[in-house]
Amino acid sequence: MKKVIVLLIISASFSFNIQGQTTYQPTWESIDSRPVAQWFGDAKFGIFIHWGPYSVPAWSPKGTYSEWYQRWMQGRNLFGNGDFKGDEVTRYHEKTYGPHFSYYEFGDMFKADLFEPDDWADLFEESGAKYIMLTTKHHDGFTLWPSKEANDRGFAWNSVDIGPKRDLVGELTTAVKKTDVKMGFYYSLYEWYHPWWQNDKERFVSEHFHPQFKDLVEKYQPDALWGDGEWDMEAEKWKTPELLAWLFNESSVKDNVVINDRWGKGIRKKHGGYFTTEYESEAPEFTKPWEECRGMGFSFGYNQNEDVQDYNSPKTLTLMLVNIVSTGGNLLLDIGPDSRGRIPVIMQERLKQIGAWLKINGEAIYKTKPWNKSFQWSIKGKQDYKPKQHYLGGDFILKQTIDPEPGYGVKELFFTRNESAYYAISPKWPGKSFTIRKFKPSKKAKVTLLATGEALQWRMEGRNMIIDMPAFNPNRVTEEDYYAWAFKITK
Repeated sequence: MKKVIVLLIISASFSFNIQGQTTYQPTWESIDSRPVAQWFGDAKFGIFIHWGPYSVPAWSPKGTYSEWYQRWMQGRNLFGNGDFKGDEVTRYHEKTYGPHFSYYEFGDMFKADLFEPDDWADLFEESGAKYIMLTTKHHDGFTLWPSKEANDRGFAWNSVDIGPKRDLVGELTTAVKKTDVKMGFYYSLYEWYHPWWQNDKERFVSEHFHPQFKDLVEKYQPDALWGDGEWDMEAEKWKTPELLAWLFNESSVKDNVVINDRWGKGIRKKHGGYFTTEYESEAPEFTKPWEECRGMGFSFGYNQNEDVQDYNSPKTLTLMLVNIVSTGGNLLLDIGPDSRGRIPVIMQERLKQIGAWLKINGEAIYKTKPWNKSFQWSIKGKQDYKPKQHYLGGDFILKQTIDPEPGYGVKELFFTRNESAYYAISPKWPGKSFTIRKFKPSKKAKVTLLATGEALQWRMEGRNMIIDMPAFNPNRVTEEDYYAWAFKITK
């Protein structure tokens, strides 16, 4: 009887066809039973790309998203980090372009004439990222590929018919697939000002969203899909369980594609594929693979209003990556190219700096899992300092590691592991020695400083492992080594 009950439960979630292939049903129970491909959990570092007509004005107040330009401008509202009246973007737009200049005129001004997809792909490889997520359509509805559904609002609104006159999704996909980097697509379910979305949501879902989504998948065969813009309507009205069942049963990427958790109101961190956070920190409570996304500053789209001090330092970004990986997550770090297709130099520099650190220390990051503890806090001081912000700025990780607020402790060490070794990562040079509390390695364990390859001496004092450091020689290390120091402890 117990076996019969178990089989009935399983069959309610999914069934098998005659070849033994799993057939997923349009229910969250069935969709959630599909495992997330291992490559995603192994990847640890990805690159987000926000690029579209909003890259032409490329402006919003500091602490806000510039890719929301149309909504800020037409809706006369604004939210983010700061105290806003709400009409800041509207006033900027009218002063710069005039009161009668439509957002849709930016489509023709979005030229992408300097876009070199192979150069982008080379940069992504050099950064150490294992996947990218290109915004193929944001909430303004403009598509970076020749989508007929993009034009059903009554005028051309895609990158082939206007503006660049190029298939930007296709070109970048071709370039990236020449490398070992996985190709993913961000796709917004809703569109702020599409007439069907505003007046006939059922028609929008059936005649616009579903066929457009399927066209994107079948035309370019992505490795990952990142839904967004789902929050205004329940999944049942979006009919996303049916759409995802098609994706997993019938599409050309059914066996390998990875999805996130943004497929309907109230679905995030509950259903779908991997879970997502946005401008948050670590998430040790998740039992599924997860990913934190954020920009190098506060905006995802390029924001010319941000200055160099608004961009996180390479050390900050590296420590954020280490912090996230130590709790089992991935960092999806955003870049915002300009309207001509150039990645701003400071963004290129940050990616190259992270890549240089990963080239030496990547074995402590890629294909790792958390220890039974993700980090070691100092003995004294309160833990887990986080400022109260709408979008959590990157400075929080510096306050938690090298620059604590009065009364707060710090994360002295971060931990990861793989099948052959443990890794301890220190935010700063430990001095003459450092201690891993309540940890007993194998008696034959070897300890190595990854930055130099030096073998280090270690000993036990009670339940604690003491690792002796070599004399510091600045000539043996690079600038990137100072971001964080990784130590390998063999099993």
